[in-house]
This record gives sequence, structure tokens and C-alpha cells, in this order.
Amino acid sequence: MSNAPSRRPRLLAAGAATVTVVLWASAFVSIRSAGEAYSPGALALGRLLSGALTLGVICLLRREGLPPRSAWRGIALSGLLWFGFYMVVLNWGEQQVDAGTAALVVNIGPILIALLGARLLGDALPPRLVAGMAVSFAGAVTVGLSMSGEGGSSLFGVVLCLLAAVAYAGGVVAQKPVLGRASALQATTWGCVVGAVVCLPFAGELVREAADAPASATLNMVYLGVFPTALAFTAWAYALARTTAGRMGATTYAVPALVVLLSWLTLGEVPGPLTLAGGALCLAGVAVSRSRRRATEPAPERDGAPATGAARGREDAREQA
Repeated sequence: MSNAPSRRPRLLAAGAATVTVVLWASAFVSIRSAGEAYSPGALALGRLLSGALTLGVICLLRREGLPPRSAWRGIALSGLLWFGFYMVVLNWGEQQVDAGTAALVVNIGPILIALLGARLLGDALPPRLVAGMAVSFAGAVTVGLSMSGEGGSSLFGVVLCLLAAVAYAGGVVAQKPVLGRASALQATTWGCVVGAVVCLPFAGELVREAADAPASATLNMVYLGVFPTALAFTAWAYALARTTAGRMGATTYAVPALVVLLSWLTLGEVPGPLTLAGGALCLAGVAVSRSRRRATEPAPERDGAPATGAARGREDAREQA
């Protein structure tokens, strides 16, 4: 009974991470479907406008005020990289490769998050993490080579997905310190607004394409804004505030398997054997990077509350050394 109160925050964070993974997996398939009627920039803008409107209504209902001034720099950077640039480049990349391959390549992002977290947030960077990164990089190269057989456009699509992974990692690392000053809802809402502003140059394309797009494509775009953006990004921020960036990033490695399943069920797309082998290498690299040497005594649990950067670094160093 005494452990019940301390377990509740961890269970809520795990539940939020699960919601994020499932909704982000569905996003890869919806992007592929809506991308048949909408160009990359228009789709990103429509998604962000839908998400910002949904989040704005929630903020009004919850009477959330503006984030503190100290949080705006990180919100602006994460909005630019993650909500803006990432979504446009990912949409573009998914027009060149299948949804499963896009998810596999983008999910080298957690390795980049670990690198940036070590450099900028003071998180640990043990030798096992370095070895895991090398294996995952080999997997990303394998995926790229497997897609280059049909011509340069496929290889170009993999490059776009790699750029999306870099933007994703930068956005997460920029968002992490913000969550010590602003709520998950504030960080997500205003990051989404910043992303929408960045994508405003695509407003003309959005208006023209919406007039001709089938209802199913427009509904997919709205779905992307309400669920994989408004709900999933808020759930992500809630969970991220209660653990390290590296640990949270590792949870997204469940996404490729879900994407392959959803792609097969809804789009009839399954990556080829070499692509799957590259994805397996990516996952194997993460397994190496996340492995821990057994300690003689268990470390005290501190995941129930938001952690500070220095404390996270010391904790990871003990657990992963």
C-alpha cells in the first residue's frame, strides 16, 4: 500500500508514452494517405492549424495562461524544428518512401537525442551508448541502400527522413528544459502555434488543394492535427517532464513495428527484406545502447517526478556505466 502513491506518477507517464507511440504510428499511415492530395507544406500547415485550434480550445477550458518568459526560447526552437521543419520534411520524405521505411529511418532520432542530451543537457554518454549508435547508423545506411534500387528519388526520400530525424532530436532536446518552467499543455500549444506560423507560406497551396482534395484526405489531415499532434505531443511532453530525454526517446522504437502492421493493413505496404534487416540493425543498436551493467544494489526510484538535468545525468551515469 505504501508504494501505491509513488507508482501512480510513473504509471501515468508510462500510459502517456503508450498513447504517444500508438498515435505517432498511425500518423505515418495517415500522412501517406493524405499526401496523395496535399503537398508536404500544405499538409503540415493544415495539420498544425487543426492541432493549434484543438489545443487552444483545451487551454481556454483549462484556463491555462501564457508560459513564463524564460520558457519562450525553448518553445520557439522546438516549434521551429519539430513542429515546423520536421513535419514538412517528413511529409515530403513519405512521398518518396513507404510509411514503414520512413518510420524506421526517422527512428534513429533517439540516438541523436542521446548525443545532444549528453552535450547540452549533461546526460550520461556511456560506451555502450556509443556502440549502439554505430550499429543503428549501419542500420540506417542499410535502409537507404535498400531503397536506392528504384532510382535517386527513393534515396532522396531516405535523406529527407534522416533530416526529419535530426529536426526531431533537436526539437526534443530544446523542449526538455522548457518542461521545468511551463506545463506540458503550454509547451505543446505554443510550439504548435510557432510551427503553424513557420508554415504560413504554404497557406495558398493549402487553400487551392483543399478545394480539390477528397473528403478522406482532408479528414486524414484533421485527424493528424487533433490526435497525433494535439493529443500525442501533449502526452509526450507530460511523460518527458518525468524522465530523461534519452529514456523517453527509446520508447518510440515501438513505432516501426506498429507502422509496418498498420501499413500492411491499410495501405498494402510492407518493406522489403533488406529494409527490414536495416530496421532490425537500428533496433539492435538501441538494445545495445540501452543495456545496463547489473548493479549490486538497485538504484532508488526517482521517476515519479520531473528530474533536473544534473540529477538525470548522475542517475544515468550510475545506471548505464
